[in-house]
Amino acid sequence: MKPFPDIPESTGGGKLIVTNTSGISVPVETEWMYKLIGLIETGENVHFQQIEVVYVDEDQITELNREYLEKDYITDIITFRYDENSGAEAIEGTLYCCAQRITEQSQEFGSGISNEFYRVFIHGLLHLTGYNDSDHSEKEAMTTREDFYLKQMNSAE
Repeated sequence: MKPFPDIPESTGGGKLIVTNTSGISVPVETEWMYKLIGLIETGENVHFQQIEVVYVDEDQITELNREYLEKDYITDIITFRYDENSGAEAIEGTLYCCAQRITEQSQEFGSGISNEFYRVFIHGLLHLTGYNDSDHSEKEAMTTREDFYLKQMNSAE
């Protein structure tokens, strides 16, 4: 088994650490990311110990995808869970998000750019809680949960 990838130098601390190496402005606010973490902790009955979000470019996400998942294409997110406890307590992980791909998806789906960045963040958190999207029914279940948390976030504005 390959070791997890090194994480670039980050800013912040505590439960959420966000790094942007993509060269693209990322339209998210850590305040809303923390709110989403809290919503998902409550809704999924889990606890996140530490979440690192690293925004990367297309070359970096393709390299991670190739090296760790043996897939040779651009994707919007790759999630790594680090804690040894496979349960719902003290979840630790890193979400590698491709800022360029997420921006493109917002145009493809006709969603607001910030909304799409938050959707991908939620998607990664759901992966950390144990959701998968390997088949059609799993993808539908994840999309339903993403919509649920986005709606909760938007109603809290």
